[in-house]
Amino acid sequence: MTNTLTGRRLIVVGAGSNVGRHLARTASAAGAELLLAGPDASRLAATAAELPGSPRVHPVDLDDEASIAALAAEAGAFDHLVSTAAMPANGPVATLELASVRRAFSAKVFGPLLLAKHLAAQVNEGGSFTFFSGVAAWRPTPERVVMATTNGALAFLVEALAVELAPVRVNTVSPGIVDSGAWDGLGEGKDAFLQGVAQRNPARRVGTPGDLVKAVLYAMENPFVTGTVLHVDGGGRLA
Repeated sequence: MTNTLTGRRLIVVGAGSNVGRHLARTASAAGAELLLAGPDASRLAATAAELPGSPRVHPVDLDDEASIAALAAEAGAFDHLVSTAAMPANGPVATLELASVRRAFSAKVFGPLLLAKHLAAQVNEGGSFTFFSGVAAWRPTPERVVMATTNGALAFLVEALAVELAPVRVNTVSPGIVDSGAWDGLGEGKDAFLQGVAQRNPARRVGTPGDLVKAVLYAMENPFVTGTVLHVDGGGRLA
């Protein structure tokens, strides 16, 4: 770790998720001042309880522009915003419900756009936005049409935002298969699934939350990186 986060103000949207919590712990240990945001107040409180000091907590709904505007009012000036938000709408196209599809777009496309709209003017010099895309955009699979589309749209959105918001930097991290708790629902089949992924990946392993946090830190700390997709997938999009 470098000391570039010491005293920096960091907003983590999705701080109640496993990856968001890992990022919050890492950034706090590096000296950042945190504002934890996300839809679930109890999960945000659980993250805050793990951190030293008194990080601020502010629930936000990326499907509600007024909620995002309220977050901006609470945040004030800041250095970096990271959003790990995702609301998957998986399943066969024939069974998709429009409300679920809209929420998926709110997490990955509309929400990031509105975060930029309401918070870009508050970013300190050298600051950035980092959003989370995903490998499904580059390696679509059946029943993941919405996931592939929203992640792909976000990759193009960050390029456009990087141009319009310059010199504020805008990037996205694109995870592959990561053992972050998202696959726990597979039960006893989880280990076999992850082992199969690892055997196919050029890196011969699956990812960890720490792998993703390292990429986020790189995106925040490197002042010459903007409009970029950082693929943290073990080469999964190539396998």
